[in-house]
Amino acid sequence: MDTKYHYSFTYSPDGMLLLKLPKEIRLFSHFIELIATEERADEFIKNIDEVQKGKHEEYEIFYNASTVLIKPNITSVSLADILDEPPPDQYIETDEFRKLILIWKEKLPVRFINKDDVH
Repeated sequence: MDTKYHYSFTYSPDGMLLLKLPKEIRLFSHFIELIATEERADEFIKNIDEVQKGKHEEYEIFYNASTVLIKPNITSVSLADILDEPPPDQYIETDEFRKLILIWKEKLPVRFINKDDVH
């Protein structure tokens, strides 16, 4: 899937899949990496679709630590609710955010690797 932003995947030392995004949208990777099931990914895609179709003017998701505010054209991510000195909010086009969630959803079957298996 083509996206405006370069992305790549790596694994953490403990074998968890990580999404690497450019510095200007890095906070979105922290949000997306918390999506552990296809059902949760589908739920977020549904929220995005409903906002873009006008069912909601905006939709806010507080998920673990990040707060994402979805608007029809632009989505923001913030850590202001959990940090005393949070980094500035970051922004991404809502269509691009949707694409990144779909890309992540495709990777969910390999989210964790067994270090004993040959890959």
